[in-house]
Amino acid sequence: MSEIVNKESRSVVSLFKSLDRMLEGIQTLANHRPLLGGEHYLTDKEVSTRLKVSRRTLQDWRTNGQIAYIALGGKTLYRESDIQAMLEKNHRKAIE
Repeated sequence: MSEIVNKESRSVVSLFKSLDRMLEGIQTLANHRPLLGGEHYLTDKEVSTRLKVSRRTLQDWRTNGQIAYIALGGKTLYRESDIQAMLEKNHRKAIE
């Protein structure tokens, strides 16, 4: 007796669950960056996206000395720990 395979079949559902898990793993690997000297470095685009500010604002912050950065061969990089430290330094508690 042969089984009719459709989208509700146990084997098809199992296959798609496996594919979903594989896709999640691939996305995790694609977003992984190895540490360099124990530190993650971010680009202008990554920092502007994370902080939800324009790249022009980052340039102003660099010019005014408000944000630490590394200029290397025409590329601007930011240490993730420097960004975290800047956020913590500028954190203001809410008035209770």
